Amino acid sequence: MLNEERIILMTHLAAYETNEGKKNVKIDHYFRSDYIAVQVLKSIVSATIAFALVFALYVFYDFENFMQNLYKMDLIAFARNVLIWYGVTVVAYGVITYIVCSFRYSSVKRSLKCYYHNLKKLNSLYRE
Repeated sequence: MLNEERIILMTHLAAYETNEGKKNVKIDHYFRSDYIAVQVLKSIVSATIAFALVFALYVFYDFENFMQNLYKMDLIAFARNVLIWYGVTVVAYGVITYIVCSFRYSSVKRSLKCYYHNLKKLNSLYRE
């Protein structure tokens, strides 16, 4: 005889496994600090590439004017400003990534805790 509660629970578990369960299990294989460190490192690399592209666009936008003023400007101050903006960009990306990944990791842990609880409940329904 079919148990309606067991069928509903199995349907919910199967839907979770096919949708967000695969991604959550991959995240769950990491320790919290390792997961966040990897994501922040990816973010720093992405921020460096994005900053380099934006800086290149800035320079090439008015390249003739930039080259004419190159000998007139203080190159050390210009390099210092570029490095300060680079540092601000990388730190901002890193902090935002840290916050987002901390929240994501904790929500994945809560979601998987509920999933494992439902698996135990399903197991107990089978034993009855």
